[in-house]
Amino acid sequence: MSDGQPRIGVLALQGDVREHVAALRDSGAEPVPVRRATELSEVDGLVIPGGESTTMSRLLDIFELIEPLRERVAAGMPTYGSCAGMILLAGTVVDGRPDQQQLAAVDMVVRRNAFGRQVDSFECELPVTGVDDGPVHAVFIRAPWVESVGEGVDVLARVPDIPSSGLAAGRIVAVRQGCVLATAFHPELTGDERVHRLFVETVRAA
Repeated sequence: MSDGQPRIGVLALQGDVREHVAALRDSGAEPVPVRRATELSEVDGLVIPGGESTTMSRLLDIFELIEPLRERVAAGMPTYGSCAGMILLAGTVVDGRPDQQQLAAVDMVVRRNAFGRQVDSFECELPVTGVDDGPVHAVFIRAPWVESVGEGVDVLARVPDIPSSGLAAGRIVAVRQGCVLATAFHPELTGDERVHRLFVETVRAA
């Protein structure tokens, strides 16, 4: 970290890497793509982007990143995962592939593709604990939701418990455990950097 500007990696194997890089830069961080263990060792924190969680899992193996990443997260590296990133950070995944790798960074059970297929993607206004100045415009694309959390996990947001939310009503979609943050939605797609600023401040504090 230099001049108060944390160096935050974005896992750049698959997914919406460019959007996270832009959001981190606008939030006061120095974003860098991470594809190798040497690059991972040089960052103060890491974002795991949305994309396809099983593909990311396989690529983490191919690029020999899974164990270095587990070690850094276990050692306290601040980490943020959106959508597929949330799935990879979970301790347990429902409806995942048997060979899918998990980082087990958050004591939660996540249901993969819980909201349905691409055509079931939706947006809503979502109050998020720790994010000031009103609700976040949340974009859900083939998103997971959190079915349960352990005692050490803070629930930051739930889908509004209203009839129009259907089966998703009241479901957990943002959590925090220590310096690990995860959201089922994609703040990098909206131009609202408040979630990224929250993570940047987490990295600075760590």
